[in-house]
Formats: sequence, structure tokens, C-alpha cells
Amino acid sequence: MDSTVDGAGVRYEKRGHAAYITLDRPAVLNAMDLAMHASLAAVWDDFERDDDVWVGVLTGAGDRAFSVGQDLKELVRRVDSGEPPTSFGSRGKPGWPRLTERFTLSKPVVARVNGYAFGGGFELVLACDIAIAAEHATFALPEAKLGLVAGAGGVFRLSRQLPLKTAMGHLMTGRPLSAARAYELGLVNEVVPADRLDDCVDGWVEDILRCAPLAVRAVKEAASSSAHLSLPQAFATRYVWEEERVRSQDAREGPLAFVEKRSPKWQGR
Repeated sequence: MDSTVDGAGVRYEKRGHAAYITLDRPAVLNAMDLAMHASLAAVWDDFERDDDVWVGVLTGAGDRAFSVGQDLKELVRRVDSGEPPTSFGSRGKPGWPRLTERFTLSKPVVARVNGYAFGGGFELVLACDIAIAAEHATFALPEAKLGLVAGAGGVFRLSRQLPLKTAMGHLMTGRPLSAARAYELGLVNEVVPADRLDDCVDGWVEDILRCAPLAVRAVKEAASSSAHLSLPQAFATRYVWEEERVRSQDAREGPLAFVEKRSPKWQGR
């Protein structure tokens, strides 16, 4: 059943088997404050728990920004009140574990990037499985220019998703990436004109939903958890969602539907 839930700075809507999570502070380019992080934690908990939801789409409200990252005005107030400077991760802070630290999130998340994706906004994109960007989207990790580090995983993920010297160039200077350059480097899957962004995202969502949800989760888990392993180790490792898939009715339904020349009827978990 379709439903919409609004929290502090976040809109959360379910349509069929897809969930849409919108960072909703457009007046400040969807900068993320602690209240938004707390709302997002509840959203990600529900997203993972709801067996009727098979894929998520993360975006920002308006057409100017996905998110420009941490709300720096709030950060200054917190530091002035005596809080120590932040470092890597969000443990002990509102919203933990945030998406950037939900390392076992089983379901695919598509980033719909509709403008600036700076700082923590870019880190969210890096944590998603698929990213679709409008032509005017711009990406950057400007933390070093502010005396900060990209502590929500930007330092770690960018240096894994790009050649090291390319990543270091952007991390050490804060230089931005255009959508076209991000596509060239493999950080986004597709770049389209802004007026085609929704159609493009919908196409990716539909393609994911045509696949068996347990197979998609098994692929995500195996690919992400085996990246550091040798091939023999990767083959020998146990994967929770692959074991779920093997035991599921869907493992039989897919081949059967093909033989019977019909669309499969996935049951999921």
C-alpha cells in the first residue's frame, strides 16, 4: 500500500515496491542538521524492515541541490557550546548508524542527483548502489578547505571508487566534479537533462523491480562484502542473502516463468 511519512527535514513515501526518501530543506540546499539525521535513521530502519519495499530512491527537494552536506551554522553553534570537533563516523550522534555506515543494508538504493552534492551530500551518493545525475549536478568534497575531513566515508569511498591519485586530487583540494566528469570516472551510472531525470530514475527502478528481490540483495551483499577478498576466498565465503535466495520459491519461479514464457511473480522473503 502506498504511504507517505514526513519527519524533520525528510519526506518518506512508499509507492508499490519502491520507497522514495527526500532530503527536504530546500531553503538551505538540503543541508543536513541533527534533526534530519534522526529522522533518516527511522526511515532507514523502516526501509530495511519492510519486506514489501525492494528498492529505495534517495534525492533532495527542489532542483538546486541533492544536499550540500553538514549544516555548518549548526556545527558552529555546537562547537561554540563546547562540543569537540567531529571526526570519522557518527557513532554516539543522532541518526547513527547513518546510511554511510549501514554497511549491511541489504536493499539497493538509487541516488537521484538533482544539483549540488557537496560534502555529506556527495558522501551519501558514494554510499548508494546506483547514481543518476542531472546534467547540472556538481560533486565535491570541500572539507579540507574548511579545516575538516570527509568523515562520513568520503575519504574512504572516493579513494576506493576512483584511481588513488584522482581521488587524492579532489580530497586534498576540494575541486568539484561536473556530472559529465563523474560519469567518465564511473561515479554515476547515467547523466541526463534535468527534465528527463525522473524518467531515467524510474527506468532504473523498474529494471531493478523486474529482478527477484532476493537475487538483488544477494548480488549486493556478495559484491560489497567480497571486494577485499581473493577469488578463492570470495567463492568460499558464506553470504546470508544468497542462502535466503537459494531456499526461496523465487529461485524456482524465475526459471519456471522463463520456460512457461510468462513474467515471473516474485514473492521475496
